[in-house]
Amino acid sequence: MSVSLPDVLPHEDVFDYVQRLSGGFDARLYQQVLGAANAFKEGDAAIGVAAADEDSRAKARTLLSRTQLDDVHAHPPFEDRLHIFNLEAWDSARWKRVADWTLGQLKDYLLTADEAQVHGVLGGLPSDVIACVVKLMTDAELKAVGGRIFHPLPGSRVGAKGYLGARLQPNSPTDHPEDICWQVLNGWSFAVGDVVLGTNPVSSDVASVAAVESALHDVLVTFGLEEVMPHCVLAHIDVQAQVESLRPGTTGIWFQSLGGNEAANRTFDVTLEKMVAHAAARSGRWGLYFETGQGADATNGHHHGTDMLIHESRKYGFARALKRRVAIAQAGAGRDPAPWVHVNDVAGFIGPEVFRTREQLVRCCLEDIVMGKLHGLTLGLDICSTLHMDVTLDDLGWCQDQLAEAGPAYLMALPTRNDPMLSYLTTSFQDHVRLRERYGLKVDDRMWAFFQRLGVIDADGRPTKHFGDPAHVYVHYRRAKGDTRTEAELRAEAAVKMAEVRARSVPLAVGHGEETWTLEPSLEKDLRQLYEDAKVGLWSELSDAAVDALPGAVRLRTKSEDRRDYILHPPSGESLDAASEASVRALRDRHGGRWDAQIVISDGLDPRSLMDAGHLPPFLDTLRAELEATGWRVAPEVLVVKHGRVRAGYQVGHLLFGAEGDPRSCALVHVIGERPGSGHHAFSAYLTAPDADTWAKPGAVDHDRTRLIAGISDTSVRPEDAAMEAARILAETRTSSISVMSGVA
Repeated sequence: MSVSLPDVLPHEDVFDYVQRLSGGFDARLYQQVLGAANAFKEGDAAIGVAAADEDSRAKARTLLSRTQLDDVHAHPPFEDRLHIFNLEAWDSARWKRVADWTLGQLKDYLLTADEAQVHGVLGGLPSDVIACVVKLMTDAELKAVGGRIFHPLPGSRVGAKGYLGARLQPNSPTDHPEDICWQVLNGWSFAVGDVVLGTNPVSSDVASVAAVESALHDVLVTFGLEEVMPHCVLAHIDVQAQVESLRPGTTGIWFQSLGGNEAANRTFDVTLEKMVAHAAARSGRWGLYFETGQGADATNGHHHGTDMLIHESRKYGFARALKRRVAIAQAGAGRDPAPWVHVNDVAGFIGPEVFRTREQLVRCCLEDIVMGKLHGLTLGLDICSTLHMDVTLDDLGWCQDQLAEAGPAYLMALPTRNDPMLSYLTTSFQDHVRLRERYGLKVDDRMWAFFQRLGVIDADGRPTKHFGDPAHVYVHYRRAKGDTRTEAELRAEAAVKMAEVRARSVPLAVGHGEETWTLEPSLEKDLRQLYEDAKVGLWSELSDAAVDALPGAVRLRTKSEDRRDYILHPPSGESLDAASEASVRALRDRHGGRWDAQIVISDGLDPRSLMDAGHLPPFLDTLRAELEATGWRVAPEVLVVKHGRVRAGYQVGHLLFGAEGDPRSCALVHVIGERPGSGHHAFSAYLTAPDADTWAKPGAVDHDRTRLIAGISDTSVRPEDAAMEAARILAETRTSSISVMSGVA
């Protein structure tokens, strides 16, 4: 449903308009008018708040521009404890200076006042007001505002005017420390990587996360950079805290994804109390690192009828309030209250259900840059897209150019634009080289001096013969560790190690093309072949022969009409159709409570991952044997869901296991084809094992109750190993559940 606005009367604001149409304040109409002022995105259309046409959008913006700030602040589109908590970092004294302005006046002020004057009002702007003023700006106006407001991280030039930093993202499909460390050396060979060494883990097991944390910490310590930039393994913040308690001093900055409301944060297993406690523990050099992105709240079913900008702005309000808590913790520890806190906006990671085109990607990033800066935050960007969006490899370069003048603090940095683990497209090392060259941008001065000491750039900042040579950086790394072997011996060792990294399907960018900012031709060819392979996988189907080959296969399907509907409208793949619901209920009756574990298979975004030789059969055979060996009674049937997403599995569990008052643990293992793009054709296993009473409650089981094993294939995480790990996790879950029940008894 879209929003059409009839004629707007002269001098009418949002509240006059709502009053005239409804005879009083109508909260839903208010939400719709706010949403209709947004530039079009699929995510707003899905929740019924997008304007029906450009005329309605213009009318909504006219109403909004006439609305006073204090009226917006007095009428939050929805309220929860997060909204209230965010206000503790809001400067009410500064607010009094602007409260009686209209949003149109605020927009003009942000565009015309000098930078010092703008900084003078920032702390007084609440999150909803910030979201609403951004709605009124054109792309050019957003660039202008973003390009004049900067918040460098303390003691650095990260986030300063004229600087563009990089978060090195050295991801590995197997969490292999060598893969991760070599990508760090690779980035530094291009003089890239000055904000954080941040890797996304495949496994959130504490021991695995600890191993990666230690490896990254070692690289920084070896080069004497531990006080210059932090490292981070982007596991759940609770896991990072556990690693720090086990190995004090080995973690750097702590990470957490944030939602724009309490319910969305619970999906990440995050509460206000938990985040406040973690902020209070960050009294040292490094603080907190957050990731956000428009649409996450809505796709997780927690939009509260409110558009994506409002939710995204409230995430920045949450970050601002937590930044204040870190400052308090530092002051309490006798340090200067100078919190190293920053936010990375992962704009295009969700997919076409949020937005689809390169123009929408740019608009989203511009909005988020400005909202972050108006909250006083250092904000970086992941200018990224998934393979099922209408954004190509070449489009990403265009997007980067559009956004550079808005002054993001940093971008992601990988050997190529394709992440070998997350299977999405983002920014390469050489994109940084190009942007620096084109726009005259710098990296943090301390790291620039380090890159000069490495010899990858000269005293004038120009590339040397060692530019793009990670083996050269490895020689320096070994020398810093006291290795006295000859350079030839160290380079020979480097060649062997780099070959091993590549054999695990992790690319390394060695050298360059005709220009220093272009990929070496063979690597460029490999990148484009992976892109084309991903498109094939995205539109493939799980064959009847593959389903027939599964012992005990029971066919189910979701409400997705076809593959296109499934890809472009993900909610259609989250619910079973009526016939499939009936099939699961009938299966429950036949089971009669004999089984407490069920295997479900969904095609996902790359069904080939379930059909490739050596993938699904060894996983299923090992999984069934291991589960039964640890006491689970596994149902003989395998439920195969056509066009299925993760939440379709939760519905199966609800229908199959739900029993009020029943304390028995019931496990669901949901196998789904992952996003294509890595070349591995990998699948994931989602492990969920609450008690039957919890399964019985509609909506009680969601992602916060689920453990994930990702990257399963014959070339990454071996299927047999993944199956044994799944059984181990579920055995732990069952033991924990039994212990809790015993304690209650």
